[in-house]
Amino acid sequence: MEILHQLGGLVLGSVPTMVFFLLLVAAYGLLVRTPLDKTLAERRARTTGAVEKARGAIAAAEAEATVYEEKLRSARSEIMAARERKLQQWQAERDQALQSARDVAQARVNAAKQEIEGMSVSARKQIEEATAQLSEQILRAVLPAGTKLSEARQ
Repeated sequence: MEILHQLGGLVLGSVPTMVFFLLLVAAYGLLVRTPLDKTLAERRARTTGAVEKARGAIAAAEAEATVYEEKLRSARSEIMAARERKLQQWQAERDQALQSARDVAQARVNAAKQEIEGMSVSARKQIEEATAQLSEQILRAVLPAGTKLSEARQ
């Protein structure tokens, strides 16, 4: 029994300590824990909000980069198409100039051929005339002096 009595005295002596401990826990909860939880929740919300905002900004930047790349691709294709059209135009102009030069050259060749043909006909006539004259001269030189050319031809 004495042990019980001693235990009762110890418990009774520890009651103020227990009350003080409970008050300290309540004070900690009201003064430290609640503002700390509130601050941490606010901080978490701000951090989460900032992270979400950053993700949104990254997504927007990626979307803008995609739009920019598409515009860049479009501009490049337009430039290439314009370049191709210009090259085709230059090719057509070159082909036209070449055809014009060919036509002029062909006209000159045809004119030269006609001129040569005319000279050839003229030269044949001259040769034929000269042949007739030469044959008469040869006959006169070969035939005796008193023979007539008309008799020698028969």
